[in-house]
Amino acid sequence: MKTTLLKSFVVMMVLLSVTAIGSAQNKKIEREQIKVSGVCNLCQERIENAALIKGVKFVSWDKEKQILEVVYKSDKTTLLTIEKAIAEVGHDTENVRATDEVYNNLYHCCQYREGQEVH
Repeated sequence: MKTTLLKSFVVMMVLLSVTAIGSAQNKKIEREQIKVSGVCNLCQERIENAALIKGVKFVSWDKEKQILEVVYKSDKTTLLTIEKAIAEVGHDTENVRATDEVYNNLYHCCQYREGQEVH
């Protein structure tokens, strides 16, 4: 009786371990950099807020380098989806351009396409 219970317990623990390992492997964390255009602290706030969609765990935009560092779960979102969210608020990325309508609604100080300096 004790042996049967012990064997059952060992089998159960092995199955739980395999399931936990499989679940952990499905939740792949990615760290990427995206070129995102902008010029000021208002842009930074807008870009970072737009990038924080479901599945994104961390964002940080460097206005001098024009690079957004992003950490996300690849089973929840994609890099292209993140770029689309950023473009929807008026900022061009390396793969997605904001529409002229959305871009033109940015504050004048945030309009980077006219060669405005980072400030």
